[in-house]
Amino acid sequence: MARAQGARAQMALAFETNYGTPPASGYTRMPFASATLGAEQPLLNSELLGYGRDPLPPIKDAVTSDGDVVVPIDAQAFGFWLKAAFGAPTTTGSEAPYTHEFQSGAWVLPSISIETGMPEVPRYAMYSGCVLDQLSWQMQRSGLLTATARLVAQGEAVGTTTSAGTPAELALKRFGHFNGSIKRNGTPLGNVVSAEITYANNLDRIETIRADGRIDGADPSIAALTGRVEVRFADQTLVTQAIDGDPCEMEFAYVLPSGESFTFTVHAVYLPRPRIEISGPQGVQASFDWQAARDATEGRMCTATLVNDIEAY
Repeated sequence: MARAQGARAQMALAFETNYGTPPASGYTRMPFASATLGAEQPLLNSELLGYGRDPLPPIKDAVTSDGDVVVPIDAQAFGFWLKAAFGAPTTTGSEAPYTHEFQSGAWVLPSISIETGMPEVPRYAMYSGCVLDQLSWQMQRSGLLTATARLVAQGEAVGTTTSAGTPAELALKRFGHFNGSIKRNGTPLGNVVSAEITYANNLDRIETIRADGRIDGADPSIAALTGRVEVRFADQTLVTQAIDGDPCEMEFAYVLPSGESFTFTVHAVYLPRPRIEISGPQGVQASFDWQAARDATEGRMCTATLVNDIEAY
């Protein structure tokens, strides 16, 4: 009897034409490091009295389908997650390399179907109506560069054979922390120890009464873009900005020697006034838990630009 192993797990993704209806074809194999995406249905303890000390059978509660997927930030597959977060991009270029520009502020987000497969069992779980709630990642000096996509799904359907057919394959060209850089108002920002970026669509689950226990949808509400920048305290630039209350533009970018790049530009970043602590003889560091807002000039909060050899997403 075969036992399921994560090393043999597979994931395929396709965008839906109709919410909650998995496409019959058009799936793409997605690289991932881990996934907690799944459906669960808790049990409610019986509150009835008069039947002795032993409890009555529990009652099933509503079904919840959601979870996180940890994915690499790469030059090709990451564009699917950006499309899920921001909507379809504006693509320019008559031949490779193509430039895909994703903008925040879309009122309608695409839904996707994701199938996770464990062929040893076999078990193939199709999660339909997946909408991206949050996308986050960290920048640091070393380590593996990954992002976490938090999803809200409508439901789960489990079978013994795949429903994704033969997914299209992508060439994995992965960015690393070594390829990263941070700019403030177009100038490289020095003395940065680490950075965190979190974009949230703040989905509103439409939890109506249905016979199948599923939700009717997940609608985006007011978006939020927050993060943290940890810097070695070397000058007053960021502190002065925080005191004055003026926004700045921050750019988080990765560039491969082969030409592929990913640039995430936050057009209006507001910094809080930090506490500057001296905790010992080592260097002094300051943390800025920043927030972003809509920039009046750009007309949006952020722009994600991916340059690769994929013609369209």
